Amino acid sequence: MKYLIAGLGNIGDEYANTRHNIGFIIADALAADLGAKFTTDRLAAKAEARFRGKTIVIIKPTTYMNLSGKAYRYWLTMENIEIENSLVVVDDLDLEPGIFRLKTKGSGGSHNGLNNIIEMLGHNNFPRLRVGIGNNFARGFQVDYVLGRFTRDEEKIFMEKIPAAVEMIKSYIASGAGNTMNNFNNK
Repeated sequence: MKYLIAGLGNIGDEYANTRHNIGFIIADALAADLGAKFTTDRLAAKAEARFRGKTIVIIKPTTYMNLSGKAYRYWLTMENIEIENSLVVVDDLDLEPGIFRLKTKGSGGSHNGLNNIIEMLGHNNFPRLRVGIGNNFARGFQVDYVLGRFTRDEEKIFMEKIPAAVEMIKSYIASGAGNTMNNFNNK
């Protein structure tokens, strides 16, 4: 059995350690936890690992956030992975920094990466781990905020919380969405 974990973000040094790249940061932490290394592949940096007898394919799309669906759909197809055995890790303005919510479907809201995945798949029935980044910005400054670097306080929160996100993903792989939502959401 295979799983696809897609951490969303933007490539390039100018986007490293920005709020919008929390998906990349968590993908890196998961790969490190599982002893996997990323290599450049088609449409993504890709790492592969084994966990509880399952093959875990971790990708960080190189298509930039707004075209994430292209890489996600490609790797689902290429690796012959069922959508319910995938997980998209994405930043969320509607959650406070360090809050995680697993959902099995839903709209993309104002998130261009999620909206592109919905457009590429033709539906919104795919699991996602929403990672709160807060919304502490003035009206009209959303882009600056999401592409901005973490404050010291936010960095401290995420340094403490990233291991919990990795455990949440491992729980999702080991025991499914329902158990993971019951054990981790709202904690």
